[in-house]
Formats: sequence, structure tokens, C-alpha cells
Amino acid sequence: MSSVQTALLGHTTAAPAADVESLALYRIALWALLAGNLIAGWGVQWDIQWHVRVGRDSFWIPPHVMTYGGVAIVVLVSFGVLARDTLRHLVGGRAPRGTTRVVGVMGTPGFYLAACGIALTVLAAPIDDLWHRLFGIDVTLWSPPHLLGLLGVTINTLACLLIVREAYPARGWARYLGLVLAASTLFGSLGVALRPTGRLAFLYGGISFYSYPILAALLLPMALVAVARLTGHRSAPLVVIAIALAVGMLGAWIARVGFDIIQPVSFIQEEIAKDPTSPIAVAHAIAQKNRTTPGGAPSGSLSRLLAFVPILMMVVLDPRRRPVVATLGYAIGVFAVWGFAMGLTPAFRPMVPGVGPTAVALLLTLATALVGGFAAAWLADRLERAVSSPVAAS
Repeated sequence: MSSVQTALLGHTTAAPAADVESLALYRIALWALLAGNLIAGWGVQWDIQWHVRVGRDSFWIPPHVMTYGGVAIVVLVSFGVLARDTLRHLVGGRAPRGTTRVVGVMGTPGFYLAACGIALTVLAAPIDDLWHRLFGIDVTLWSPPHLLGLLGVTINTLACLLIVREAYPARGWARYLGLVLAASTLFGSLGVALRPTGRLAFLYGGISFYSYPILAALLLPMALVAVARLTGHRSAPLVVIAIALAVGMLGAWIARVGFDIIQPVSFIQEEIAKDPTSPIAVAHAIAQKNRTTPGGAPSGSLSRLLAFVPILMMVVLDPRRRPVVATLGYAIGVFAVWGFAMGLTPAFRPMVPGVGPTAVALLLTLATALVGGFAAAWLADRLERAVSSPVAAS
């Protein structure tokens, strides 16, 4: 192997050819995992709109096909790499450095975690189908099968951060790109889980009006602090939010084109008439007042610009060195931006609470931010320590 080839593989000392081969495989698998998660994410984005605008006429609606097409890629890659390393151990008597054996299966920490996560998502599919059969088409995103599926995706995207470090032990542009893409996917999956907070704000007001910043301060720093610490770049969270917004815009375009091509027959008004207080009915009421598309994410240049404000506050406070303080700054930014942006919309303006509930909600947001900051710092430390590359020791 030439010195140029060796450098491109991320190390400068001689390594066994088998380990170098494994490293190349892990890199191919990494990009396939990120692509699969991206496709699945677009499918989920379209699926949310389909449920709200059309209804759910069968399990095989196009958004589900797209979602589980991406999931299928992730399943094949996650379990395929484990199978290959296990087979190599059984046949050749050794596996790549950095792999361990668990119940007879060989693999790296990243691919173990990826397989466990996507297994939960696959398990959620039949449970979700049964749930719909029992309770109808109109269930919240916070239903047990949906939360199980989101948990699996979150674990799998978290695993991608580990796999990046396993596949690219040396710092460089490929490792940086892999980390920010994986973190943006993690950020997006966590963001999907927060979507029902808009319904709480619309229906109840008061402290519930600030459900989004309260939960966002707890969950979203996991992706933002981790990417800053793992890349070593203070500005990495800004890159993550830029990628997440771009992916969301492309996903919205895919959904719009999909609807135009398929032109599904909607029966959602019949469902709304059965229960005007259902989540879907509320989504339509919000969209009607705001003159937006039901089920769509907030759009417009102002919304996109405002999304950068909390991230900028986090970057200024430096999440690499001060993760808890940076998370508190981020939480204050999210709280302020949410209150300002929602207060401008016709649907939410009447629900903006007074000074008392707002102060209590801010204290709750800061409390969850403290927990979120410590949790994010702990997670970043574990990710940094968990990796033993198959060629790092060579």
C-alpha cells in the first residue's frame, strides 16, 4: 500500500490489510446509514402531512413506503456489518481491532448501538399498525408506537456519531462532515418528537404555551453539545442547524411534489367531523388561522433566521468548554424566540400567557436546561471514550 493510500485511510503507520479493509467497509457503511436515515426522515416528514391532510387509508401509503425504504437500508447496513465481522471472526479466527463479542456477535460499539436502535424502529411498525386498527387513524405523534419508533431512530443516529469516529480515527474534512451530518440527523429526529408541543400551546396556553422550549432545552443540546465536543469546533452547532433547515426544506418539497403526482383522495374532513377536538382537527384549526399547510413545519425567512438565534447564543458561550452554561444560554434563546414568533401568529397570539405563567415557564425551561446540559456533557464524554478504532492502535 502506498503512503498516499495510507494517509487517505486516516493513519500513517503500517496496519494489517484486514484491518484496513474493515475501515474502508465501515466508511461505506457510515455513508449508507446516513443516506438511509435521510430518506426515512423525509418519509416521516411527508407521513405527518399525509395523516393530517389525507388520513391513513392503509399501511402501504407512499410516505410509509419511503420511510421504511430508508429503514430497510439502515437495517441491512447495521446488521450486515455485524454479520460480516462475526463471520470473519468465525472463519478467520480474528476480527478487526476495536470489535468486541456480545452473545456471540462481533462488532464495534457504534454498529452494536445502530443495530439495537433500528431494531426498535422495526418493532414499532407492526405495533403502530395494530394501534391504528384499535384506535383509528387519528392518534398523536406521542402515541407509544410512534415514540418507540422515534427512540429507535434517535439511538441509530446517535450511533452514527460513534461510527464516524470509528471509521475516521484521524481528524479531517471527512470526519468533520460525517459528524455534522450525523448530528443534524439526530437533531432532526429529536425535533420531530417535539412537534405536538404546538398543539398544547394552542389548546391550553399558560405554562403549556412554552412546552416547546421547556422540552427543547432538555433534548436538543444532546446533538448540539456533542457535535461541538466531538469536532472540536465551536461553530459546529451552526452548521448542524443550517443542514437541518436545508434538509427540512427539501423534505417539504418532496412532500409537495408527492402530493401533486399522486393526488390522493382525502377523507380527513369526515374524521374531523367525528371529533373536532382531535389532534388532526386542531392541526387544521391552527393551519386555517395561520393560512398555512396542515401538518407542515413553520416556514418563511423569518422563522429560519430566528432558528439561528439560540444556536448563536450557545456558540458564543462555547459548548466545548462550558456545555451547561452554553445550554442555559441556548434555552433562554429558544424561550425568547418561541414566545416572539408564536406571538406573531393569529392562531397563537390569543394564547400568549401573562407575566406570571411566563416567569414560571422560564424557570422550568432553565431547570430542564440544567439537566439537559449535564446530560449532553455526559453523553459527549461517553462518545469520546467509547471508540477504539480498528486501526487507531496500529
